[in-house]
Amino acid sequence: MSRQLKANDFLGNAPDVARSLIGATLLVGGVGGLIVEAEAYDQTEPASHTHRGRTPRNAAMFGPPGHAYVYFSYGMHWCLNFVCREAGHGAGVLIRAVAPQHGLEVMRQRRGQQDERLLCAGPGRVGQALGIGPQHYGLPLDRAPFEVRAADADLAEQVVSGPRIGTRHAADLPWRFGLRGSPCLSRRF
Repeated sequence: MSRQLKANDFLGNAPDVARSLIGATLLVGGVGGLIVEAEAYDQTEPASHTHRGRTPRNAAMFGPPGHAYVYFSYGMHWCLNFVCREAGHGAGVLIRAVAPQHGLEVMRQRRGQQDERLLCAGPGRVGQALGIGPQHYGLPLDRAPFEVRAADADLAEQVVSGPRIGTRHAADLPWRFGLRGSPCLSRRF
């Protein structure tokens, strides 16, 4: 089994961390699978929640690295981000899609969905399938209920990148990363 990621593994720039997370294993309370799609955000660009500075809502995204930043999107979905960079710099990685491997029945029940490809294909679906909510805000990723294990090195050659989805600000940045050919992506590259 691969090594558990620690806070220092999240010290890099958001795009580098996002790329390295493709193929990593994410479990929340023992439920989850392989991260197959992630998007990077940084305070230097206008699509980031941290672009306009620290607020009570986005405080967790300013560090320390290796913690969860959870937010409610469109009044419907809890989304999970991994905080990166040094404390004080607002950056993170949105987990956009997971290939389900562990706790499939739990995910099916939470999502009301039988098709494995659709259980975690999109950040809102990831949040629902993994049971993400406000109780996870600011929690360290290297302790329960989280478990994040490094990707196998041989997967690095299968990582693709492209423009982010669902943002009109800095949408052209190629900061969306995914596992080439995965049927569980939120959208093809």
